[in-house]
Amino acid sequence: MPVRPTAARFRSTSVLTALLAVSLAAPTLTACGSGSGSDPDTVKISFKQSTDNSIHVMDDYLAGIKKQFEKENPGKKVELVPIKAPDSEYYTKLQQMLRSPKTAPDLVYEDTFLINSDITSGYLKPLDPYLAKWKDWDQFIDTAKAAAKAEDGKTYGVPDGTDTRGLWFDKGIFEKAGLPADWQPRTWDDVLAAARTVKEKVPGVTPLNVYTGKPAGEAATMQGFEMLLYGTGDGTSDPLYDKGTKKWVAGGQGFKDALGFVHTVYQEKLGTDVSQALDPNIQTIVRGELLPKGKLAIDLDGSWLPQDWLQGSGHEWPEWSKELGLAYMPTQHGQAPGKVSMSGGWTWSIPAKAGNPDLAFKFIRTMQTKANAQKWYIANSGIAVRKDVASDPAYVKAQPGIKFFTDLVSSTHYRPAYPAYPKVSTAIQEAMESVTTGDASVDKAASDYDEALKAATDNQVVQK
Repeated sequence: MPVRPTAARFRSTSVLTALLAVSLAAPTLTACGSGSGSDPDTVKISFKQSTDNSIHVMDDYLAGIKKQFEKENPGKKVELVPIKAPDSEYYTKLQQMLRSPKTAPDLVYEDTFLINSDITSGYLKPLDPYLAKWKDWDQFIDTAKAAAKAEDGKTYGVPDGTDTRGLWFDKGIFEKAGLPADWQPRTWDDVLAAARTVKEKVPGVTPLNVYTGKPAGEAATMQGFEMLLYGTGDGTSDPLYDKGTKKWVAGGQGFKDALGFVHTVYQEKLGTDVSQALDPNIQTIVRGELLPKGKLAIDLDGSWLPQDWLQGSGHEWPEWSKELGLAYMPTQHGQAPGKVSMSGGWTWSIPAKAGNPDLAFKFIRTMQTKANAQKWYIANSGIAVRKDVASDPAYVKAQPGIKFFTDLVSSTHYRPAYPAYPKVSTAIQEAMESVTTGDASVDKAASDYDEALKAATDNQVVQK
């Protein structure tokens, strides 16, 4: 999508909760729209402001771009309209704003997780006429472009970076367990074997974290389950969605194997206590407590974690690059391509009811110059989606881990983020939670998922 306060932290709560929260969110909205009667020389920009008062990455970045834009465009003004809310509430508040020209801003920060829902609802404007005249669009990698493209073939957002996922491991714990400092598992069994070794030889620490269950929301689906599922099979087809038939894929053997891995982690007590694993704040616990305090051996997680540990973040941990190692997540049996990653990210989109769309795209162009994009990727611990930035030595050397996670882009996968995806994701979380608690066997959980999948997709399901 922290998840991180600007990109990945959106996975922390269930979308179902978000949808149910609409009525509660309404009273907090203000009329900040740019529609009829608005100032044609002012571009209004809404974005997710971190609820962590110690984190100001997006605020500081946009303040700098605002200053540059106003200097380069005399007479034009930028009005920043932050939405300070948990992820689920941000989605609902933003969607409410997009419904009316009275409240719709000119530019919004859209999560690729839900962008297709807003496209289907008619909330966003296709950007193809603008993109066709913007030479920098050729610098964006195809996979990032695809994340903002709808089923109608049109593009509705300009990505401002992406993320990848892998295995973080504590070198100190590994040394105590007799495991190598340059650890790189080749199969799922290698990952589990290392966790079992830690459990045996280093008591008092959590061997392996895999996000699971509905409280963790999209973090469970994406950092957890999909990092497993997309490592099954031969890698030639999407295990969740069949583009040929435009149907969702029922839970086959790969799905059951991924659930089996989750079941093993929690039934063998290789993960956190189940009560902690199902704590809605589990991501904050992992990033802010378990990893920095040497209480977690292996964490299946995202590229953005260092953002929480940088100077001024409120959770400074300058030693992290010396104390933690990085390994890619292997495929199930080590089959080609040998490694797996999932990618998400956010895009800048123009609402269909924006009053000043031309000015909004001009602001996007200012944000997305090579220099400004590079500044954002580094500040946000993000992964470059511009080819010229990704190949720039200054970017590659800016922060430990950047090259490792950027290199994973070549073998990454994007979620099939079609309108039904949020409901599909919730069904996955429910299946994970049932095997985590032991309330259901793997086969029963997979069967229950199939039924939930049919309901979520109007029976648009194919067996494989």
